[in-house]
Amino acid sequence: MLVYTVGTFDLLHVGHIALLEYCRTLGDEVAVGVASDEVVSSYKSNVPVVPLEERMEMLKALRCVDIVRAYHKLEYVSACQELKPDIFVIGEDWGDKPHNLDVENYLRAEGGKIIQVSYNPKTSSTKIKQNVIAQFHRGKYLVQEL
Repeated sequence: MLVYTVGTFDLLHVGHIALLEYCRTLGDEVAVGVASDEVVSSYKSNVPVVPLEERMEMLKALRCVDIVRAYHKLEYVSACQELKPDIFVIGEDWGDKPHNLDVENYLRAEGGKIIQVSYNPKTSSTKIKQNVIAQFHRGKYLVQEL
């Protein structure tokens, strides 16, 4: 069974690892779609801190991940047509946008399953970024020119 999930995966953290390890429990192979900066900027105000290629490289290094592929358009049907996942794992903020409904309809027609998971309440890339900024403003980080 192939399990597919998607995300930004900026500033890889324990919440990402928990999600990917959970995906591994659902099937034999885990495929991860990584959003390009252009895709992320279409729905978030901040683009990722870590470049796409580096985010992909980190994910490829994880033993719970078998396939890593970038996506450059905010749509998931083409990846599902290519990968043919049995299960598509999505986050709690999935919503009912057209690109989400398109892949839900596609998977339903193909006999695929969607599993929605909650995000790790302890951490997120956004929380990490906010913490770094707050500590910088409190003088905990020294900035020096190289």
